[in-house]
Amino acid sequence: MSRSQRLLDLIQILRRHRYPIAGALLAAELKISLRTLYRDIVSLQEQGAHIEGEAGLGYVLRSGYMLPPLMFSEEELEALVLGSRWVAKRGDSRLAAAARNALAKISAVVPTELRDASDQSALLVGPGTTIAPDHPELPLIRKAIRSEHKLVLTYRDLKGRKSQRTIWPFALGFFDHARVVVAWCELRAGFRHFRTDRIVAVEILEQRYPRRRQVMLKEWREREGIAAQ
Repeated sequence: MSRSQRLLDLIQILRRHRYPIAGALLAAELKISLRTLYRDIVSLQEQGAHIEGEAGLGYVLRSGYMLPPLMFSEEELEALVLGSRWVAKRGDSRLAAAARNALAKISAVVPTELRDASDQSALLVGPGTTIAPDHPELPLIRKAIRSEHKLVLTYRDLKGRKSQRTIWPFALGFFDHARVVVAWCELRAGFRHFRTDRIVAVEILEQRYPRRRQVMLKEWREREGIAAQ
């Protein structure tokens, strides 16, 4: 392994840990000596990495450090390209445009050999039997999820009956045939799923919902038996 790759791996390991991790554990995962680890820590600090700690106490990477020029393994790049291609075909119009822009940005900053690999990636997104229709309010729904704000929906059920729901949206699922908002429903006092093609109207409220999005997402996954992604 080259030294530059080792430094990138060290940064990635530190990013996975929110609390100080012992130097011995870092060295063991990287398969290097403690002396080499200490030198690498100093080298990264000199390059601007906000690594705090010292020998015997452990190390932690504070937020705010950006990796130098993007470097990916071939498999990491294939994953990014495949995911972006999927979103470009299956996402709503704004997400699809964002995916195409992201691919262009990645292609512009990675080394030439990786750029060629991304352009020639053989991992393709197959055609869906039916593609979910776009919904004009999806950007508003995503905004509510990011900011943890309540939404008021006018919703139509299978029989065409309309109801108004105040929900706490915390996830949005994209499927070939439908897009589904996952939320806590105040009316039903529980988790509910709302297909976007049945949403007649939506309004974002100034009021934030009282629970953290990640906490509700974890509880919903546990209830549904869905592994974290």
